[in-house]
Amino acid sequence: MFDKVNEECGVFGIYSFDNEVDLVSEVCIGLSALQHRGEESCGIVVNKNGIINYHHSLGLVSDKFTNECLKNLPDGKIAIGHVRYSTTGHSNKSNAQPLVRNHKKGTIVVAHNGNLTNALELREELEDLGHVFTTTSDTEVILHTIIKERIKTNSIEEAVKNTMGKIKGAYSLLVMSPQKLIAIRDPHGFKPLCMSVDESGVVFASESCALDITGHKMIRDIEPGEMVVVENNKINSYKVFPNERKSLCSFEYIYFARGDSVIDGLNVQYARELMGRFLAKQSKVDADIVAGVPDSGLDAALGYSVESGIPYKNIFVKSKYIGRTFIQNSQAKRGNLVNLKLNPIREAVKDKRIILIDDSIVRGTTIRKIINSLYDAGAKEVHIKIASPAFRDICYFGTDIDSKDNLISNGRTIEEIRKIIGADSLDYLSLENLNKIVDYCNLDGLCTGCFSGVYPIEVPNSIEKNRFETVPIQFTKKKR
Repeated sequence: MFDKVNEECGVFGIYSFDNEVDLVSEVCIGLSALQHRGEESCGIVVNKNGIINYHHSLGLVSDKFTNECLKNLPDGKIAIGHVRYSTTGHSNKSNAQPLVRNHKKGTIVVAHNGNLTNALELREELEDLGHVFTTTSDTEVILHTIIKERIKTNSIEEAVKNTMGKIKGAYSLLVMSPQKLIAIRDPHGFKPLCMSVDESGVVFASESCALDITGHKMIRDIEPGEMVVVENNKINSYKVFPNERKSLCSFEYIYFARGDSVIDGLNVQYARELMGRFLAKQSKVDADIVAGVPDSGLDAALGYSVESGIPYKNIFVKSKYIGRTFIQNSQAKRGNLVNLKLNPIREAVKDKRIILIDDSIVRGTTIRKIINSLYDAGAKEVHIKIASPAFRDICYFGTDIDSKDNLISNGRTIEEIRKIIGADSLDYLSLENLNKIVDYCNLDGLCTGCFSGVYPIEVPNSIEKNRFETVPIQFTKKKR
């Protein structure tokens, strides 16, 4: 587990109303807009008259989908793409998505954002039936479950509907058959998924920013528990689970999503500004300036500044050419990159009392180095305000927190954490104030299990990133 909450995955799909058009370039652009959701691997699958062509690779979209690569993928009527950060299974090419499989009744393609809580249980059942798995991803569990149901049913949508009744946890899915494109969101809407419809066709994306950048207008979110089927240039919607409580992962607003995206009726940047404003009302400190840790703390810092009346100031220069800290394979290397990525502007911080806003603290290593760099640059005081509650528990639905062991908040008071990171003061956004975000969006509530230990659905006793290589897990009773 790393010192920052890691991204999840992103999906993007197009069903064109024209017979043969260049969809690949458009999917590439859409995936580039979703690159922040996963940097480990990328893939695109194109459907031309029922013939499936695809390309998967480890790495970034811009590096792997070169002009030469794009020329080798033909035009088509349907295409889906995926960017991945692994929350289940190793980071290797075999786990890259979308996954493609041939079966008795045709071909199926699946792209998945989320994390199943009953994947191991389902995988063992499928293996007992003779299904052969070639990845360590829970996405392949979904794929094989759909195939199993498809053999028994008359349509792919019926198979997907049956699968939704079997899989548990978080999933926003795109499923492609030779003739259809299907979009599904889990019954609680843990992960975002939205759509656009115009004269050219139908587009689905994890975030609306990907629709914007490809020239499409978002018309709505896929509803929790909804299945949208596109076939023969027609769209049909089925509410498979109509009455479950909406519980979007709170970290979509806190950190995961791009600021220009709109999720369940609320602009992400505005949500972060609201969190900053709530934090300012909750936690008042005398200071000279308010600043944010780039990039995730900037919007909340602006909201804090507006609410408190303390001037906002940019106090860091961020290098554009240093990779994200979590991709390094040792804590020492990660520490070195923190120093390289963010450099304080001495003239801006010298002799200043600073309120510094960040989105979260996981291990505490990064924020401690940032605080030390500000003191070294001459800051008089550094007060840390976190625009989310303290991490105290495991996430089972896709955020890469699978153990309490390295969480700095686990078993420690705020004062103990303050001493460890070396700040003059420390405060977290209260759970009550985080939940006020619901008043501004189309949700019943947020999933805040990693903060409170209370989850919207039944959860396992434990969960591991590479759990298909470990012993079976046991389930606990549903916690409310």
